Amino acid sequence: MAKVHITELVLRDGHQSLIATRLRTEDMLPICAKLDAIGFWSLEAWGGATFDACVRFLKEDPWERLAKLRKALPNSRIQMLLRGQNLLGYRHYSDDVVRAFVQKSADNGVDVFRVFDAMNDIRNLKTSIEAVKKVGKHAEGTLSYTTSPVHNVEYFVSLAKELEAMGSDTIAIKDMAGLLTPQATSELVKSLRAAVNLPIHLHSHATSGLSAMCLLKGVEAGAAIIDTCNSSFGEGASHTSTESFVAALKGTEYDTGLDLAALQEITAYFRDVRKKYWQFESDFTGVDTRVLVNQVPGGMISNLSNQLKEQGALNRMDEVLLEIPRVREDLGFPPLVTPTSQIVGTQAVLNVMTGDRYKSITNEVKNYFLGHYGKAPAAVNDTIKQKAVGDSEVITCRPADLLAPEMAKLVSEAELFAKSEEDVLTYAMFPDIGKTYLQERNAGSASAEPLLDKATVQSGAPRFAPNEFKVTLHGETFHINLTGSGHAGEEQRPYYVTIDGIAEEVIV
Repeated sequence: MAKVHITELVLRDGHQSLIATRLRTEDMLPICAKLDAIGFWSLEAWGGATFDACVRFLKEDPWERLAKLRKALPNSRIQMLLRGQNLLGYRHYSDDVVRAFVQKSADNGVDVFRVFDAMNDIRNLKTSIEAVKKVGKHAEGTLSYTTSPVHNVEYFVSLAKELEAMGSDTIAIKDMAGLLTPQATSELVKSLRAAVNLPIHLHSHATSGLSAMCLLKGVEAGAAIIDTCNSSFGEGASHTSTESFVAALKGTEYDTGLDLAALQEITAYFRDVRKKYWQFESDFTGVDTRVLVNQVPGGMISNLSNQLKEQGALNRMDEVLLEIPRVREDLGFPPLVTPTSQIVGTQAVLNVMTGDRYKSITNEVKNYFLGHYGKAPAAVNDTIKQKAVGDSEVITCRPADLLAPEMAKLVSEAELFAKSEEDVLTYAMFPDIGKTYLQERNAGSASAEPLLDKATVQSGAPRFAPNEFKVTLHGETFHINLTGSGHAGEEQRPYYVTIDGIAEEVIV
């Protein structure tokens, strides 16, 4: 067969997995010429959580980042990760917004769109894939890999056939939690190769310690493209190191043809750069075989760690990791990837912290049961569903079919602070933080969160705000216990409290 091609992930998934997506554009551009000269099949550099991090933390224009990378990488395909009808936000968007977002992404430099849906609901991918094809770019239909009683080879082959019929140019296996085993990889890739006439692109996180073996078995089974990450941001919750895999295939029939010495120059650069971001390093950066049981992706572990740390309850991580598979089963075994990872994870934290499963149920779980995210892969727990939403009507159509066109309304709402259609789309993704960022940018006052100097940061025990206290109001005393907080995703953040033993959700 032809040589194996490599997609390099250091500009997106590598730092998203290991330093909370904090790598700044200023630290990407100086090395782009060397990345561009390597000859990767593509460079994943945009999408996923990078858009959110740019606006929320780095105070960078994500569209400007893309345009700068396009200019700095003239010979490379730039790849992005797109969450289907969710785009890069945390809700479903109307079809006209999806089409506009894909158009502007292509205009600003994206060549390859890896399109996935957290539920593997094909209906949520249709508009995105059609939009990518319309603008003449590469559409990569994606299988969100997971394991459960319903997620078998036949299930994924059926999805791949539908993605091929939609017009996908390649099929990606997205193993976001590192659940693939070498044997499962070989069987799945061979089955997909036999069922569809498209190249197979394999993506597997190194969390469980199995990814390098899986990639090799995938190559031997016929995978044409492999995702790896430069070792400076590789391994652990990230991916198999690019240099190691290039060396492993050198001299074989699968030789990538990439220059190992040139890759080392990139490694040296990013190793030095990474030191700046020490404050964002995850506590869970090595191999964690618990993922083979709890199925928690690396990025999700970081989020859970932060949620528990805020409450001074990091010691309860093992309990949460045991609870997650139970919640996932109650919800019909959704793959754990944004946004379902946040939905399942936050509910699991609540169940553990309250000591009473589903005493408090998040609005996201309620919307999940109502079908607002799409069709669950398997039957949900009817008892929990009844407790969450009662006899409320569950939608069975594609969720976006219920959405009226939004672009005209968004343009009107953003008129005073949006200078371009790209700005309108930034506002669409994150109305609250997007608006704030755009206003600050226009005023010249946007300022990124500081990078702390490790040598000057004072040591000391971590301090936490109290999570249990009493409040006296108008002569009446209330016993309040903060039991959890939701994902800090959009305009407001939910906090879960009990007031005199009664569970409440407070939006802040």
